[in-house]
Amino acid sequence: MGWAVAVAVLLSAAPTFVTRGDVTPEADLRREAQAAWTSLEAEYTARAGGLPQRAPATLALQKGAALPPERNAQGRPGVVELRQNAAGVLDARLRMALRHELAHQLLWWACPASSEDRLFHEAFALTVSGELPAWRDGPYLSLSRAAKEVASAPAVDTARARRGLARILGEHPGFPAALTRRLRQCHDGTRWAAPLSLEELADVAVLAPEAATVVVSRHSGEVLLSEGDVRRAVPYGSALKPFLYAAGTGPGAAAPPGLAPRQDVQEWACGAGLPPKVDARLALLRSCNGWFLDWEATGLAPKAFGDWGAVLSAVGLTGLPEDMTEAIGLRSAHGLSPWGMAQAYRLLAEARPDVLALLTGNVEEGTLSGLSTSKALRGVATKTGTVRDAASRPQLGWIAAVDADLVLVAVRPGKMPRHFADEVAALLAWARKRTAGLEAARVQVLGLLPSTSVEARCAGAGFALEDGTPRAAPPDFSRLDALTARGPAVCLGSPWRVRFPDGPDGGRDYAGVFTASPPPPYRPPPGVPTTPSALKARRGSDFVFRTTRLQYTAGVVAAEDVTLRGEPRVALARVAAHNERHGDARHPGRALCDTTHCQAFRGTVRVRPEESRALSLPPLKWDTWLTFSQGGDTPWREPRPRAQVEALLGANLVSLRFESGRVRYLRTEGPPGAPYEDARSLPCDTLRAGLQLPACPQRASFDGPQVLFEGQGRGHGEGLDVEAAKAAPHLSSDALLERAYGARTPTP
Repeated sequence: MGWAVAVAVLLSAAPTFVTRGDVTPEADLRREAQAAWTSLEAEYTARAGGLPQRAPATLALQKGAALPPERNAQGRPGVVELRQNAAGVLDARLRMALRHELAHQLLWWACPASSEDRLFHEAFALTVSGELPAWRDGPYLSLSRAAKEVASAPAVDTARARRGLARILGEHPGFPAALTRRLRQCHDGTRWAAPLSLEELADVAVLAPEAATVVVSRHSGEVLLSEGDVRRAVPYGSALKPFLYAAGTGPGAAAPPGLAPRQDVQEWACGAGLPPKVDARLALLRSCNGWFLDWEATGLAPKAFGDWGAVLSAVGLTGLPEDMTEAIGLRSAHGLSPWGMAQAYRLLAEARPDVLALLTGNVEEGTLSGLSTSKALRGVATKTGTVRDAASRPQLGWIAAVDADLVLVAVRPGKMPRHFADEVAALLAWARKRTAGLEAARVQVLGLLPSTSVEARCAGAGFALEDGTPRAAPPDFSRLDALTARGPAVCLGSPWRVRFPDGPDGGRDYAGVFTASPPPPYRPPPGVPTTPSALKARRGSDFVFRTTRLQYTAGVVAAEDVTLRGEPRVALARVAAHNERHGDARHPGRALCDTTHCQAFRGTVRVRPEESRALSLPPLKWDTWLTFSQGGDTPWREPRPRAQVEALLGANLVSLRFESGRVRYLRTEGPPGAPYEDARSLPCDTLRAGLQLPACPQRASFDGPQVLFEGQGRGHGEGLDVEAAKAAPHLSSDALLERAYGARTPTP
């Protein structure tokens, strides 16, 4: 019959359904699809609060050419494939399968942010398609068993997984509250920072808790260690109390009161020797539930974590608390994953260093004091949390720990936090030993560009910190100067994506923290010619970027020579890491820059084994900036207009010669009747950079209106010659560096 088209008329938001004669009768199929879409759209609108303004795309309804035996239908955006067992018969099985697949199509159109969340898609499709009763038929399935069936097939594409999901969806009557919350996120345009979890869907802990540990870099945000199911949301106990404290002590908040302990009240049983008035600091360290409950009674406590509620929701908190009992974990109404907890503490450390400083007292006078391992955790900010059953037995213990470079979150089933604190100290030490270069590195970035032209986007959960208060960053690209106007900009769960005019398509990744830091005015040394580009490089940048020293080193090596391998790459990585600690040689009092005035850096990249090895080796012995260049012996010839050369060196040039890293030249000076030749010299690199020559020339000749420069290799020709290092892969990095810098004065 060829292609037949039916134009939707019942709803302005309905798609155009297209058939091609392989599923019949076509007119009935299109009417069935139209009716199903109308019903699904109404359900979505009722739960989400509205529909997108744009019209949906055309939907093709066709016969599945290669459907697996267990499937009656399948789809992809814009296409639904159906199994028809008897030509001309649209039986109940086909109609149900069509409705199920149209539910997916509706989400792909109305909620594209959820496109990768298979559990959410399947839960919605099962709920609205009308097929739940059929899936629930059969032997009894316990809730925990159902959850395990779904967990064993994350794509929810097996019959057992869908039967388990149907059991979980039937745990509560009516439309699942978790799906309603997520659908409202769709309509509100909220980012999909974390996928739907089984716990969120069922509103109960359906799986027995398992041990989990996650370690995250404070600087780059990368996950350095992940053990167990760190993405699974579980009850959090007291572990989120620091966020209540932060919300209650932020700008404009009333100071938390000193409160008298109430005798014989279990929630005030938080250690002996409480003073007559307990302040917020001691309440936080002792984790005094009674103080937090009484704080709420004063009417001064923040609701739903205040400004930090949006942060916790963005990293996966399954719901905001209705009251203080839920916020401090006395009632386990909601959950958060260890990964989400680590992300939240990373942002808290950036926004409120005062809160982290307070939490370092936990091992001296708080919930982790008096232990044999307390000394090993001195200087580390820690917070504990315990989830108990009705008999007050520990079901789950939490420890969040933050030091200068790392955020660690450990969850242990059936244990009090004091019983596994020794693991935390050992894990922090192990993480540092396992990966060298986790300390912070700072670099001025994007200084050659107008600051107003740089845009950034966070694919995870981005926040701009305004005087210690988190504000959600726009979901799309926005100006970096606006994001950093009042504090650091942090991207949780993803690197920043940075773009600018004439930059690479798609932009660059920057895994770390941006801050605004305008440099002081730059005045070039008198008598030294400086091009506009060089002035920008020497001035520095309005943005400072912080990442790990390892990530910074890998970024420099990739920017300088991505082809390096083996010991030559190790050698260059050691120089790059060394120079990061000697930025004063280029920008006194500030971080080094990302241009060739310092060493190139074009964002963070995947770390290679050579960079990891370089950072694990001893520091270099030279206490000075170490130069390097591409080097090599490939000859080159480059003409430049004489006017351009004289604009750099001065008019009336007579001769140019090069020796010992300098350009020596003569200029005719004086009046026409009494001319004389004036000899001058400059560092050769000034000429090379100003004229954008491949390397410092070996010779120059005048050719009418042009000057012809000749040389070999690339770069300023000083220090480590990268091409020469490539030619000697048999040498160790130590030997390569000694050959390049051996004559320099070592560190005293």
